[in-house]
Amino acid sequence: MGTAGCLLLVLINTFTKQKTLMERSDKDNKSVMSAINQTTSQVQEFIILGFPGMRDQESRKILFAVFLAIYIFILLGNFLLIFIFISDRNLHTPMYVLVCGLAVLDLVISTNTVPSMLVVFKLESRIASFAACFTQTMFWLSLYSTESFILTLMAYDRYMAICNPLHYPNIMNNSRILKLMVCCWVGGFLSATPGIVYTLTFSFCGSNKVNHCFCDYSSVLALACGNIMIASYYGLAVGLSVLVFSLMYILYSYMRIISSVLKIASIDGRLKTFYTCGTHLLVISVFFFVAGGVFISYRIPGTSVDMRIMGAIFQNVFPALMNPVIYCLRTKEIRDSFVKTLRKTRVLPKRI
Repeated sequence: MGTAGCLLLVLINTFTKQKTLMERSDKDNKSVMSAINQTTSQVQEFIILGFPGMRDQESRKILFAVFLAIYIFILLGNFLLIFIFISDRNLHTPMYVLVCGLAVLDLVISTNTVPSMLVVFKLESRIASFAACFTQTMFWLSLYSTESFILTLMAYDRYMAICNPLHYPNIMNNSRILKLMVCCWVGGFLSATPGIVYTLTFSFCGSNKVNHCFCDYSSVLALACGNIMIASYYGLAVGLSVLVFSLMYILYSYMRIISSVLKIASIDGRLKTFYTCGTHLLVISVFFFVAGGVFISYRIPGTSVDMRIMGAIFQNVFPALMNPVIYCLRTKEIRDSFVKTLRKTRVLPKRI
């Protein structure tokens, strides 16, 4: 009995040790898997929440109706500008090629964000896949830079037309303008690509709820796990660089333009030149002042999230909304071409 008891005791101890080792192994495996999960992207989709303070049904209905009307007006206004340009060969000049290019850009900018916003307002939230969210962010950053470059190119065109009128036809022809516009688009996407690629190196292992109406860069970056300070400052630096350098060149161009205009002896000539440039200055003011206000709002402590979201939306839709109005009301050639088109289509009676 003594020998049998000793053998039994040894067997029990051996079994207990093996069980303990197996439990420790399971715990170690779970710890390793947990660590792996935390270092890889667990987020497969994002939930776009919209305005934090306007999630009740009544507010969402109002927002949906307002932004649907704005989007329809943007589509109609910018398509009208493009149609007028295509139908009237007299407008096929570098200045109006740029106006048409700006209308196309405004259509793309608003279409990138407004339809997804309408879904959020209609359904209270929207689910966006990881790839779709970052694609929207990429386009949002790239198109913002592209519009800055296009407006700078428009200032350069006016500078050449007024300060170097004899050389203008040889330097600024339609072919050259189209090539420069392509460079603006390429430059816009190249300026945004490094920031997006760097952001994708972060893991998104926490919350997937975006406090915005679309996949805004800052709102998505805030969900990343790890130290996002470098990515945040990089995005700010690129945005401010594009904004400041474009605005500085535009101001320099118009200082030279004003200096040249003041040398014109004819008062009528001065007024005509100032009137032509005034249209472009209005478009520039709308874009750069709105963009500047959005940047400042992100740096003012205590600014509500709703105000920041509204500022970002305003930056997306207001220039696209106002540009057709400004050009149609202030540019005589476009107004005359529009009236001529309406008479051709018999919407307006022909002159007797």
